[in-house]
Amino acid sequence: MTMVQDSRDDAPQEQDETFFKRRRARSIAIALVLAGMVVLFYVVTLVKMGAGLFDRPL
Repeated sequence: MTMVQDSRDDAPQEQDETFFKRRRARSIAIALVLAGMVVLFYVVTLVKMGAGLFDRPL
């Protein structure tokens, strides 16, 4: 007996793998953009508060 593997069985699995890889890449890209925006807002806030920010007493 020979087992012939149907090529249609592999197609959904390959599609699932590419789907998950693309979703992971998209999630990483969104996380990097979000982290970049957080850093940008922090720097802009420090610049707007001025140089005297670090000279103030706590």
